[in-house]
Amino acid sequence: QVQLVESGGGLVQAGDSLRLSCAASGYIFTNYGMAWFRQAPGKEREFTAAVSRNGVTASYVDSVKGRFTISRDNAKNMVYLQMNRLKPEDTAVYYCARTARYYLIEYASRNAVDYGYWGQGTQVTVSS
Repeated sequence: QVQLVESGGGLVQAGDSLRLSCAASGYIFTNYGMAWFRQAPGKEREFTAAVSRNGVTASYVDSVKGRFTISRDNAKNMVYLQMNRLKPEDTAVYYCARTARYYLIEYASRNAVDYGYWGQGTQVTVSS
């Protein structure tokens, strides 16, 4: 079965960096786009970054552009989110997600309804 396991979260200070990792298993990794979403306390889950199935296309929410980078290693079935210059407003639980279906084109969806599988999440806390 499909499994997505996040790691790399923690408590950091504003301006620090973190790299989140997502280990995927149970399916053909290169067939599906991947994404990171986040949910802050008292807020709805929001799109953060997405990458197409072969890493050709990426998409970001405006608030993280220039600070976060999503990447994938198709040889290792891993997705990463490099987060630099972290801010207190980046504090959230970060979730890894896989698209529900295969897309022939290189598509990095920003829409949560396109994702059918989710990890358990990893907490990121940024202190000021």
